[in-house]
Amino acid sequence: MRWKLIETFRAVMLTRSMTLAAHELHTSQSNVSRAIAQLEAAVGFRLFVRLSGRLAPTPEAEAFFQSVQRWFLGMEALTDSAKQIREVGAGTLRIGAVASLAMTVMPEVMRAFRRRYPDTPVSIHTGDSPTVAKWTANRYVDLGLVTNLDDTPGLQSTLWAEENGVCIVPSGHRLARKRVVVSSDLDDESFISLTKGDGTRVPIDAAFNPDKRRQTIDAPYSAVICRMVSFGLGVSVVNPLVVRHLDLAGVKVLPFKPEVKFARYIISAQQQAQSALMSEFVACLDGM
Repeated sequence: MRWKLIETFRAVMLTRSMTLAAHELHTSQSNVSRAIAQLEAAVGFRLFVRLSGRLAPTPEAEAFFQSVQRWFLGMEALTDSAKQIREVGAGTLRIGAVASLAMTVMPEVMRAFRRRYPDTPVSIHTGDSPTVAKWTANRYVDLGLVTNLDDTPGLQSTLWAEENGVCIVPSGHRLARKRVVVSSDLDDESFISLTKGDGTRVPIDAAFNPDKRRQTIDAPYSAVICRMVSFGLGVSVVNPLVVRHLDLAGVKVLPFKPEVKFARYIISAQQQAQSALMSEFVACLDGM
C-alpha cells in the first residue's frame, strides 16, 4: 500500500468530500478518485458510496480509518520527538571535569552552550584527572575535561589547549618587579604546591632543585593556591588559565622559566558516536 493512497483516503475521510480532499492535497479531484479506486483494489473492499448524492464511508472504511489514524498519530509523535531532539538534544549532557576547569572556564563554556540549547539539562561532575578518565571510559559522563592523561583504557583524547605556567607572588613581594622569574629566584621562598599525586605537579617539581625549594603548603586545587598567595602565605607556579578566571587582588603574575607546560584535554569513550549536544559543547570549548 503506497503512502500517497493512505494520505488521500485520510483526507477524504476527514473532509467527506473528494473535492475538498483534492484542495487539501493540492491535486485534482480526478486524481483523488483514482487513488481511492486503487486503494479499494489493494484492500479488497469498498471504501465509499453515494447516499442521496453525498459521499459516505462504508463500515469497512470507518474501521480501516481507525488504524490509519493511529498510524498518523504515531508519525506525528515521531515528528515531535525528532523536533525535540533537534532543538533540545538527546537527554541530559553529562560532563566530567577536573576542579581547576570546573571552577574557572566551565561557567563561560556553559553560557555559550546555553545560547544554543537553553533547555537541555547539563550535569557536571568534578574529580581529579584519573577519576574523570574512569567516569568517561565507563560512560558515566559523555565527555571528560582533564589536565593530564593516564593509562585508563577505552579512551580517546584531543589536546584542547596548552599554555606555559606562570609564577604568582604577593604584589608587595621582592620578586614582583621582575620581568621574568626563574626557578632559582624562588630558592628558600615559602612555596605552595599542588598535593602530591596530582599529575600536574610533576612538571612543576622538575623545574626546581629539590634541595633549595622550601615546600611549606600543599593544596589540592590551583584556585586555593592562588588565594593563599594573595594572603601572603607564599609563592607558586600555576596554570595561567586559573589565574585569568579568578578576581585576585594583591597578586602579581609573572612569566616563569624554565617553561612548565599546562595542558588540558577533551576525552571521550572509544567508539562512542558524538551526539549533537556533545559536538556543540566541544565547539563552545574551542571558543574559549
